[in-house]
Amino acid sequence: MARPQAAGSQRVLAVDPGLTRCGFAVVDMSAQRTGTFVHVQVSGSRAHEALEHRVLTVMEAADELMERFRPDVVAVERVFAQNNAPTVVGTAQATGVVIAAAARRGIPVAWHTPSEVKAAVTGDGSADKESVNRMVVRILKLDAPPRPADAADALALAVCHGWRGGVAGMNAVAATSTHSGSRPSRSTGTTGTTALTPAQQAWRRAESASRAPGARGGSPARGRRG
Repeated sequence: MARPQAAGSQRVLAVDPGLTRCGFAVVDMSAQRTGTFVHVQVSGSRAHEALEHRVLTVMEAADELMERFRPDVVAVERVFAQNNAPTVVGTAQATGVVIAAAARRGIPVAWHTPSEVKAAVTGDGSADKESVNRMVVRILKLDAPPRPADAADALALAVCHGWRGGVAGMNAVAATSTHSGSRPSRSTGTTGTTALTPAQQAWRRAESASRAPGARGGSPARGRRG
């Protein structure tokens, strides 16, 4: 059974795309930018398997997680061109089925580059993986970094979106080059670019209240979470 979502929180499904290993992480982010670990997994297939079955594996994992955890937003790592063409193609294919699964459900898709993730989590856009993992463990109060690395990367991406994107990131989704234009409303099936779910609306109200004069708390200081 999926862990109940805390009232006023935003549930983020983060995806570190790939065919061999595709990292998925679910994190609940409060308006005060505190994160709660919900779920993490790595799905994938062997390189010798038929391409259609490899893509299907990622698609089925994405479908199952979206149905099980009902995320408010899907955060995907935006990967730029690399020298390894097969890796780039595989990443693009995995990304395609994930964002299609989100679009079919009317879930907003947000994009973050690896350097944005590092900067959000550690304050340094060129930080190494060990530094990022240490901060993820502290932020989410984990006993140890998840393994393999794709799982840790997905968790870092979820934290990045919660701190950088939030509701503002949801409203900016329509401006991205890959997920643009109108999208189906999750409640009515009609189109629109700024419609928010009840959970997203509650998150926005809580975020606004936390920023009001005299409100306690606020955004956590990077590098000082314990």
